[in-house]
Amino acid sequence: MSDLVTIGLIQASHDVDGNETVDVHKEKAIKKHVELVRDAAKKGAQIICLQEIFYGPYFCSEQNPKWYDSAEEIPNGPTTKQFQDLAKELSVVIVLPIYEREGIATYYNTAAVIDADGSYLGKYRKQHIPHVGVGEEGYGFWEKYYFKPGNLGYPVFDTAYAKVGVYICYDRHFPEGARLLGLKGAEIVFNPSATVAGLSEYLWKLEQPAHAVANGYYLGAINRVGYEGPWNMGEFYGQSYLVDPRGSFVSVGSRDQDEVIIGEMNKKLLREVRDTWQFYRDRRPETYNDMTALLP
Repeated sequence: MSDLVTIGLIQASHDVDGNETVDVHKEKAIKKHVELVRDAAKKGAQIICLQEIFYGPYFCSEQNPKWYDSAEEIPNGPTTKQFQDLAKELSVVIVLPIYEREGIATYYNTAAVIDADGSYLGKYRKQHIPHVGVGEEGYGFWEKYYFKPGNLGYPVFDTAYAKVGVYICYDRHFPEGARLLGLKGAEIVFNPSATVAGLSEYLWKLEQPAHAVANGYYLGAINRVGYEGPWNMGEFYGQSYLVDPRGSFVSVGSRDQDEVIIGEMNKKLLREVRDTWQFYRDRRPETYNDMTALLP
């Protein structure tokens, strides 16, 4: 297996007004992203990650039960199956973030991982769920209304091209899970996101390069672009990027364009960095018990 793996990150605007039906949102967004995945594959991407809940708007701007109807089972829902067929056709790995329904009415913010032969490898459920207002209009990141916290731990998926971990959006503010993904052997971690200017932009290129350095892996950060109505709570500022384990930006997307960001991952660099910075050798887990204690 080659040391070089080509990574594709997809950032896109969502062009349908939030007042439209769920079916309209999903149909148009899926059509757009299928073409973007094809474009990424044409540009040589072997592992492709889409943005958080890619097939609709960031509906957590409001608290409206309408959006429960956009959730699907994983892997038995139609969107996962459609992208399994696409992954097999293109021989690419796809990280597919969608809204998951389990059973009658249990909901998670989830990413399915599909291997290059179209097989379903498993899923990651977002662990850390925010609930915070933005601005003065009553909009915000009202995610506790829509999602239960993840209950599948921090899995790493052994794909055809690399060992892949997933962290979703708000997870990126928590270094503990980022470390666990490294301990479990992740060579690259993807963080599909939906985040707006004025709230977190100053952290966007700070936290995740730090995770890549501290844990000795590549990290692909994906953010959508544009404004989404009727909420218009802020600009989704794009700038998706691939960063290497030295903290160097391999490739960075634009602020406001639908775009496929292509970057190369070099597994030889992973070994060089981990041989130099022996963070895994020198860590002291036996001294960290207070991390899980109930402290004031």
